[in-house]
Amino acid sequence: MTTFTEQELDTILARFAGKKIAVLGDLMVDHYTWGAVRRVSPEAPVPVVEVESESTRLGGAANVANNIHALGGVPVLVGLIGDDHTGGILVDLVREQGFPTHGIIRDGARPTTIKTRVIAQSQHVVRIDNESKLPCTPALRAAMMKVLRAEIAQLDGIVLEDYNKGVLSKELIEEIITLAREHTVPVTVDPKFDNFLEYRNVTVFKPNRREAEEALGGRLRTVQDIERAGRQLLDVLRAENVLLTRGEDGMTLFEADGTITHTPTVATNVQDVSGAGDTVIATLTMALASGAPMRTACTLANCASGVVVGAVGIVPIRPAELRASALLHAAAGGTH
Repeated sequence: MTTFTEQELDTILARFAGKKIAVLGDLMVDHYTWGAVRRVSPEAPVPVVEVESESTRLGGAANVANNIHALGGVPVLVGLIGDDHTGGILVDLVREQGFPTHGIIRDGARPTTIKTRVIAQSQHVVRIDNESKLPCTPALRAAMMKVLRAEIAQLDGIVLEDYNKGVLSKELIEEIITLAREHTVPVTVDPKFDNFLEYRNVTVFKPNRREAEEALGGRLRTVQDIERAGRQLLDVLRAENVLLTRGEDGMTLFEADGTITHTPTVATNVQDVSGAGDTVIATLTMALASGAPMRTACTLANCASGVVVGAVGIVPIRPAELRASALLHAAAGGTH
């Protein structure tokens, strides 16, 4: 059982302030078209969405950085954008939030990734992705490593946020982890299918169930399946911890000493799960950087996820929301 007092929680949250976390990975813009459906198109059996408003938000690794910033940290965002209008929008959004842009590198060979979601009456109608999955060139890899090397001595943590858009190559992953270990900086990973088993010797490896199933070649239906997969990932990756997120079934933490902790979800009002994984990795990393024990950090990440899935569209977690959710969790008896 993982529990904490209100005083212990407040101590951890107070330490969030000023924690410097590098976030390396795939940068995106999330564009939302909000509207209403009142009729079906006469041209095809599809709904006609009458647009009421539009908005843009930071997505992908940029959303992880935005969550870190919202929690009081200082994110150092490192990744690639295109030399295009969408890339300018992403930089402007980062500047509006007030965190650094010097690690954002323009690559004229690719477009800036943008995901356009059409939402009517709080329901997703369609998503349109404009992206490239070109592998990162040696020159771009060197440019990103130059940023990281300049920051490494001041970092409290590193997040590798992989959406398989070509930024986190096998070579870059190895360079980052080697540098982090030389400076004893913790590394947390949110992987995708490509390079899934390249993230060796990290502090926390955080796949979701579907990613683990794809990588290990089998369905994870039972608790026994989950526990076998977690142990296998710990062994293959030589990770200090594996945190397997399981959607509505919560999450399971596997520690190197063999301890397994199953945590049920705290979400009670699920509206939209997009961006929830970004919030989990951001909160987890901030908590670890602030001295929280691993199980407490995972509990806080679970509580943060339970908050953001209650909103339609990607939103960052706020300290007051996290505190309220964590106190409710503690009052309910903690994590079994």
